Amino acid sequence: MNKKKIFKLAKGFRGRAKNCIRIARERVEKALQYSYRDRRNKKRDMRSLWIQRINAGTRQHGVNYGNFMHGLMKENIQLNRKVLSEISMHEPYSFKALVDISRDAFPGNKNVVHPPRKVDISALNV
Repeated sequence: MNKKKIFKLAKGFRGRAKNCIRIARERVEKALQYSYRDRRNKKRDMRSLWIQRINAGTRQHGVNYGNFMHGLMKENIQLNRKVLSEISMHEPYSFKALVDISRDAFPGNKNVVHPPRKVDISALNV
């Protein structure tokens, strides 16, 4: 890369990394390595986030993530994890319908104990 392009890419760096060509070249090369690596890591992080959101939504209905996904696969419901996580956050009734379909499709989902309901403490104090 020529000097002009290096300095353009080094804009915003701290110290001599923005105006000394040798240091700027090293820092720009390292920054490009980081950006290449992190474009791949971002995909990994987003998939992990989607799985956590789906798992949280399914556990509210008494099913774990693995059994939920297996039930959807058996029913041939082909929704990806990104869409499932959006549904679990923004459309809880639609997501509950999916959980019920998954529970019926996979026998491992039927033996799951439903989460306990909240109890009014004031009624217990007598």
